[in-house]
Amino acid sequence: MSPSHCLFLLAALPCMPLWATGQTVHRCENVAGQVTFTSLSCEAGETLSLQQIHSFTPSHAEPMLPEAEPRQTSGNITRRKEPAIVGQFEDNCGNLINAGQRREAIINQRIIAGMSQQDVISALGKPDTIKIRNSSTRYTYKAKKGRSAEVVFDEKGCVKGKS
Repeated sequence: MSPSHCLFLLAALPCMPLWATGQTVHRCENVAGQVTFTSLSCEAGETLSLQQIHSFTPSHAEPMLPEAEPRQTSGNITRRKEPAIVGQFEDNCGNLINAGQRREAIINQRIIAGMSQQDVISALGKPDTIKIRNSSTRYTYKAKKGRSAEVVFDEKGCVKGKS
């Protein structure tokens, strides 16, 4: 068989019809190392080996490696870690109050320890007087609707608790 015939047969193998799925083809190799594929038997002096033909189907895929076994090795021991909280609001007042408490105090115009200067302004408005002594700041609100207030802030700008 000529080399061009061998190449033709080799190129035609993947194009065989579906009935060829699972068919056996003879692989013939002569003394010179030339390989021939045929459905007939080999010529005298050629070595014969049988080859199974599996046509490719696009929807079917066979894994090339076996599935890994889920076993524990000394190198991949998992240790439980505490979850890290990412994106938590950090105010300068040490998070003494949460957002809900802050919102409720502002709406009800109440001042509680842990509020910032901006929170107090949101709740009561701009102060009538501001006094700064040492490291503390004092906002004074004069009588409006019968209410007067004095708010003392620490060096970080947070409302001090009652001492």
